[in-house]
Amino acid sequence: MNDTSQEFASPANRGKLKGQNRIRLLGIAFTAFFAAIAVQLGQLTLLHHAAAVNPELAAHEPRQPRPDIVDRNGVVMATDISVSSLYADPRKILDVDEAVESLTANIPDLDAKSLREKLKQPGRAFVWLKRQVGPEQRDAIYNLGIPGVGFVEERKRVYPEGRLGAHTVGYVDVDTKGIAGVEKFLDDQGALYTASLNEPGTHTSAPAELAMDTRVQQAVTDEVSKAIIKFKAKSGGGIILNVETGEIIALASLPDYNPNAEDKHLTSDQQNKMTSGVYELGSVIKAVTFAMALDSGTASLASHFATGAPLQIGKFRIHDLHPHASQSLEEVFTNSSNIGTAKMALAVGLDNHMEFLQRVGLLEKLVTEVPESARPLLPRHWSKLASATAAFGHGFAVQPLQGLSVIADLINGGMAVPPTFLKRSKEEAQALAHRIIKPETSDTMRYLFRANVEKGTGEKADVLGYRVGGKTGTAEKVVHGHYSKDKSLASFIGAFPMDHPKYAILVMLDEPQAIPGTYGFSTAGWNAVPTASNIIARVAPILGIEPQFSPEDLDKLAKQAKAQKKEG
Repeated sequence: MNDTSQEFASPANRGKLKGQNRIRLLGIAFTAFFAAIAVQLGQLTLLHHAAAVNPELAAHEPRQPRPDIVDRNGVVMATDISVSSLYADPRKILDVDEAVESLTANIPDLDAKSLREKLKQPGRAFVWLKRQVGPEQRDAIYNLGIPGVGFVEERKRVYPEGRLGAHTVGYVDVDTKGIAGVEKFLDDQGALYTASLNEPGTHTSAPAELAMDTRVQQAVTDEVSKAIIKFKAKSGGGIILNVETGEIIALASLPDYNPNAEDKHLTSDQQNKMTSGVYELGSVIKAVTFAMALDSGTASLASHFATGAPLQIGKFRIHDLHPHASQSLEEVFTNSSNIGTAKMALAVGLDNHMEFLQRVGLLEKLVTEVPESARPLLPRHWSKLASATAAFGHGFAVQPLQGLSVIADLINGGMAVPPTFLKRSKEEAQALAHRIIKPETSDTMRYLFRANVEKGTGEKADVLGYRVGGKTGTAEKVVHGHYSKDKSLASFIGAFPMDHPKYAILVMLDEPQAIPGTYGFSTAGWNAVPTASNIIARVAPILGIEPQFSPEDLDKLAKQAKAQKKEG
């Protein structure tokens, strides 16, 4: 019956036809529903069979992406992208030679001999041919239609900022397993930490937020790199630390590496020296001794020390580079007197000296989110001589970050704040902090640090308006078990602004050389200190530190402008 005849059908017939149409539509709907279920079941069956046949293939099915790593301002430092990896089922390869020829023609870096060996394994159901193939090569292989050859979708970790902050961010292996830095920390923390980053109500992870500021990181890296070249140093490093929160705003260890490189066989020079190396920081450690003597009450700003003659301890003598008959405590600090500093330690006593080092955290390994961490090297026998020499950094080696963290605690009001590579609020830091020295001791330490930049070995660190303070250290390196006279480690640890410190800084140069303009000297005051000055001048405005100029600063600025005008 056509549509015209239906139009003139009786009401009873028209109702019957409508009922039949409804049944047909209902049948089509049920058929589609069950077909969808059948497809789903088929896919699950096939996937289960594939997993049973190729367990290695199943292990590399796409996983939950790793959380992104971002800097404190949201700049992406590490993220996942989807990539294809090439595999083969040797049982299904019809012509091995033809397959080898086709594959190597489209992916030239495949080794023909190795590829042929992989494909001539009829007992194997799965072999990797190449991980993380580019899209053009993937499409070319797809178009070849080689039986037994296919692709698995995987995740690849990429680092948009390249080398910048590489030692902090770290890297992963080809299976996206964390190998170093914060990447390894994310894996070491396991599901608990990853779950804590999950966005509520989703299966995606919020990014792990670093304390790093990439702008500051770039400035530190750039200035340390320039210093290594200028002073012909072997290597170097720099750190900026927030003294109130313990956040590591920047950490550079040079030479560094590119985490995007496929082959990352790092040399010893490329390791993270700021955390995984331990060094005698020399006179920088004197600051710890001063804080100990001041806090114990065995010394004060009114104290004087006889430093004209070497200090004899058994068969050993402790000398000063520039002897003075008598020096005040401030002069011992600004002149960096070994004799005066050793006498302070001896006055405190062996047990109290050891207790103070324990209290400030110099006897244990510093633990942070970056797993590459070295334990301090201490004197084997804690004797009167060991105490005296450790007082000025001789025979006592720590990781640079640990040294900076302790100094930051001594000048931030006397509160030990654990350093962190992750973003942390001031309130969170206060909950973790504990007191290690009296507030008045910290006040005196700030005074001494500032005095050393105004009129001591740290003069070249001064940046007008930012009231920089700090302590220098030049330590002879141990070579073949003996101290070398021509190989040294130059370092500077300081803070700014010194009247109310916000940030601490460390600069370290390994084996810097004397150059024209340093008058034959390779000590820290001629290299590490001016490098720190350059860094502070660049990063202080980025960090929101406003300059405050004293009348003396304004006078110096006027003289500098006059001199520049004259030269121009």
